[in-house]
Amino acid sequence: MDQTPPRPRRRLSKGMYILPSLFTTANMALGYYAILELMHATLTEFWHLDNAAKAIGFAVLFDGIDGRIARMTGTSSDFGKELDSLADAITFGVAPAMLAWTWGFYLMPPVMLTDWHNNWHVKLTQLGAIASFLFLVAGASRLARFNITSNPQPSNPGRPGKKYFVGMPIPAGAGVIAAVVHFTGGDPLESWYTALVWLAMVTTVGYLMVSTWRFYSFKDIDFRSRHPFRLILFLGALFASIWFFSRQMLFFIALLYMVSGVFWRVQWMFRRKSDPPPPPYKEASQTS
Repeated sequence: MDQTPPRPRRRLSKGMYILPSLFTTANMALGYYAILELMHATLTEFWHLDNAAKAIGFAVLFDGIDGRIARMTGTSSDFGKELDSLADAITFGVAPAMLAWTWGFYLMPPVMLTDWHNNWHVKLTQLGAIASFLFLVAGASRLARFNITSNPQPSNPGRPGKKYFVGMPIPAGAGVIAAVVHFTGGDPLESWYTALVWLAMVTTVGYLMVSTWRFYSFKDIDFRSRHPFRLILFLGALFASIWFFSRQMLFFIALLYMVSGVFWRVQWMFRRKSDPPPPPYKEASQTS
């Protein structure tokens, strides 16, 4: 009995392999644009800071698209992975670190009351530079760990698999910085106590990136299902909300995602305390 040979798998065009890299290049271009906007920001033209935050936000979208396209078309390559990491270091490392420092510390109006207040302003600016640098180091370390780890395991594993990231991804960390700045329209901070809160927040985001806590990856969402009606309605409502209320929605989404990792960690800690491990089994010696 003759059997028809299996149809050979059609080879992808070479042009398909450059498609994810185009989105990665756009990601890098947005990071470069954000840095240029930061260089033009002043107290009277602070809207440049909002432009930089918007550029980082669009870069987060492009970063998710290039990975999704590479997986759906089967065009992942070592070159694309390395290019994506270098682009992320610029767009989600250098640009948000500079944005956090410029918006929260550098452009903060000085309090010219006494020498003590003036010195405190200088010290706070220096502490902000250190915190922003730690954010950059944490983001670069997060990228390096992701590149060399084939099967990372979170400290609060929950359900294994690709459903969760180990540590907050660097695009999400940059998104938190950008969302807060965009929420204020780029208007710099004016008081030292709000700058201290910002200092703590930047440091916290950096720590979450290098932690081993789990964050939802959204990789289990299937866009190729036959009836994705609920997903289409949800995405349509989400994009419409962001379009009309971008400041409030992006601020809420960014903080919600950041708090989610803390929530899963705390939940796992309480669950582990309530369910202690069983005592080790000891074989009883038997005498005949």
